[in-house]
Amino acid sequence: MLRVAGFLSRSRTVADPSWSRWLVPPAALSVHLAIGQAYAWSVFKPPLESALGLSGTQSALPFQLGIVMLGLSAAFGGTLVERNGPRWAMFVSMTCFSSGFLLAALGVATRQYWLVVLGYGVVGGIGLGIGYISPVSTLIKWFPDRPGMATGIAIMGFGGGALIASPWSAQMLGAFGTDTGGIALTFLVHGVAYAAFMTMGVLLVRVPPDGWHPRGWTPPAAGRRLLVTDADVSARNAIRTPQFFCLWVVLCCNVTAGIGILEKAAPMITDFFAGTPAAVATGAAAGFVALLSLANMTGRFVWSSTSDLIGRKNVYRVYLGAGALLYLVIALAGASSKPVFIVCALGILSFYGGGFATVPAYLKDLFGTYQVGAIHGRLLTAWSTAGVLGPLIVNAVADAGKAAGRSGPALYTTSLYVMIGLLAVGFLANELIRPVADKYHEHPSRGTVTEEKGQTV
Repeated sequence: MLRVAGFLSRSRTVADPSWSRWLVPPAALSVHLAIGQAYAWSVFKPPLESALGLSGTQSALPFQLGIVMLGLSAAFGGTLVERNGPRWAMFVSMTCFSSGFLLAALGVATRQYWLVVLGYGVVGGIGLGIGYISPVSTLIKWFPDRPGMATGIAIMGFGGGALIASPWSAQMLGAFGTDTGGIALTFLVHGVAYAAFMTMGVLLVRVPPDGWHPRGWTPPAAGRRLLVTDADVSARNAIRTPQFFCLWVVLCCNVTAGIGILEKAAPMITDFFAGTPAAVATGAAAGFVALLSLANMTGRFVWSSTSDLIGRKNVYRVYLGAGALLYLVIALAGASSKPVFIVCALGILSFYGGGFATVPAYLKDLFGTYQVGAIHGRLLTAWSTAGVLGPLIVNAVADAGKAAGRSGPALYTTSLYVMIGLLAVGFLANELIRPVADKYHEHPSRGTVTEEKGQTV
């Protein structure tokens, strides 16, 4: 046990001069690709509803609670992650996330749905939160020259997790069956496989020495870019600033608008075109979830990298403004054309993913790198809130519509207009963000370590 604790300690993860910083993104990806399975939850909704007699709202509960616990564990565990380092955080994430699947498997096998909620939602959700923030501050410190790109590489893994998990889960359910035994066995395989995959990140991750920076790079002069500071703000001070709360609203609104359609993706496209010549089969619906995952993943890298060029505030204007327009197109014309529906959904999910990948760099711009991981963890409470609001809005409206005898696109029209309103609120909050006042700044004394000559970057 002492050996394990020593291996996980932050001091054991400090890189030596020959270490390549380009090995850190793959370490982060091994964790984020695994925990990104959460975005494939909609594949399990119909089988669970049939096998355990659940409503759409009930079958969404493990996913909703998982997102809630993601935000809460990130908020309360952010300081621990900064203190103990990314290797410790990735190990905790692996343990919780895999154990959550094993508990969920036991719950389905014994028809005890509360165990599914506890396992996947609570225990697995803690793994989601700790794993999500585990590499963020480390990547920003390794890539101060390209923070948007660096966090985008890692966080795109979370968005792309469902690209692997969705067809993989569908194939296992097809092979094992969609009764309780088949679902339980599928959960069991997930838990074991993801534990092995995430172990690679635990072994590979490193942190740079204090004050390290890439060869040939110098920090930009203060004031060169609006909203970018050369000072640092502690996590304690950051949550007292209006900028933090404006960004909290921005993230919450953007996530609510995206996560609602993502959690309901498979049944939503099926309902939209049911009874038409363009009807969508179960396998095609799972493929649609995979396409959304691809858009989510691609948007995280492309849009976050774009933010390094045009600025974080401008790219959020795109996410929120263009996202509202795409929702309007789905509401008005989505049911008349499957390509229009799919293209708009893909655009919305690319903005959704881009918002996640860009926010760590936005925080770094506003608050510096001092405790950016802990600040990011606190900001993810917005995700917890959105994880409840998005699925609740879409599922509750759809369930009420079914009870009233409605079908097809009519089940979702009200939800679509609610999402448009939320994106408008987020757009306004983004416009209110200004540079952080000097009274919140701290200037911790640190030396500077320049990259050793010949080190690979």
